[in-house]
Amino acid sequence: MAHALNAPAALRNTSLDTPEIRQARIDLAACFRMAAKLGMHEGICNHFSAVVPGRDDLMLVNPYGWAFSEVTASRLLITDLEGRVLAGDGVPEATAFYIHARLHLKNPRARAAFHTHMPHATALAMLEGPPMVWAGQSALKFYGRTTIDENYNGLALDNAEGDRIAASMGDADVVFMKNHGVMVIGATIAEAWDDLYYLERAAQAQWMAHATGRPLKPVPPALAQKTYDQMREGDRESARLHLESIKRILMQEAPEFAE
Repeated sequence: MAHALNAPAALRNTSLDTPEIRQARIDLAACFRMAAKLGMHEGICNHFSAVVPGRDDLMLVNPYGWAFSEVTASRLLITDLEGRVLAGDGVPEATAFYIHARLHLKNPRARAAFHTHMPHATALAMLEGPPMVWAGQSALKFYGRTTIDENYNGLALDNAEGDRIAASMGDADVVFMKNHGVMVIGATIAEAWDDLYYLERAAQAQWMAHATGRPLKPVPPALAQKTYDQMREGDRESARLHLESIKRILMQEAPEFAE
């Protein structure tokens, strides 16, 4: 199911090894490793991508056949948005290419795009009706920032399905893909990671609250909006520090992620 193709040697660009790109590789690899550590992965499926610093026409993405727990900074691929691999060994998984390339192409806000079948958020995407009940403080981080793709259409194996998924996001930062999983986009790798992490935590808390059989107590809309506005003020710095913290943890536990 891997998408085609390594570019001819003449197309490979030695300028794709700048300090900024090396840092993006390390940051993205850290997200893969921590997602695996927290159970937010699924075999060799699911994918994270990021626009290459200084190159809006290229993306970093994980290679087909490697689990999140095996990803390292150097193992990540750089591809163009036509599917040619310009740096790295291997090819992206087909759905990774068609979903992520089209999303980056069609949505300039999506500097990073994280797609998972993480269990609690995916469970909410399998239910009829709105996935989130705005009943927990962590959930309020996403108030007004989510949308739903109701039209599951099988695997994304062509540009048309990639374009459909990209269009389903609209102005949202999180899309619950019914019968499938979730997609989170961010202006930075750190912001996409922070949202992915807290989305799963919010979904887990909601799932546990539902499991009691007692009714949930939603936060009134005006207060939900006020709380989101309060959170938004420090979100970018909090996300940056969150990513720095997971890199410190990984440097102690699995320093090879940064190689």
